[in-house]
Amino acid sequence: MPRGERRPDRRLLGYYALQAALLGPLFPVIMVVLSFRFRTLRYVFDEEGVTMRWGVLFRREVSLTYARIQDLHLVSNVVERWLGLGRIQVQTASGNTAAEMTIEGLRDFEDLRNRLYARMRGARPASPSQNGRGLNTDALADVANTIREAAAELRRVRQVLEENPR
Repeated sequence: MPRGERRPDRRLLGYYALQAALLGPLFPVIMVVLSFRFRTLRYVFDEEGVTMRWGVLFRREVSLTYARIQDLHLVSNVVERWLGLGRIQVQTASGNTAAEMTIEGLRDFEDLRNRLYARMRGARPASPSQNGRGLNTDALADVANTIREAAAELRRVRQVLEENPR
């Protein structure tokens, strides 16, 4: 996993310019906002998780630990693919359907996604009663007992039905 702070590739600024140009007369205002976002956007990957920071007047920071990450999605439209860029949408178990964090502007997005997958799988806390396959033996014992009880109940029901035919 790359350590330290990473900045987005300069091609992201070009992508932002294309997005702003599509808005016509709002181009100057949108371009100023997006250029400030580009200039201040930072990603920090450390042992605990991922942090994303941006903003001038209103600083925003999103930090996610690897253990909270539930899923990663690679997204890139035609223009992003042409520029060699892609986005990694990071989702957590929060009730929100939108991505908790979107990592954009990095050219090695596929490699980064694979490393994030490896880290999020390795960050799962292991319970002391887990066996080598990642299965909780206490939970398995509870399930087995429940199945045994249900089978015994079904045997009793069948026996009662056979004794009292209608």
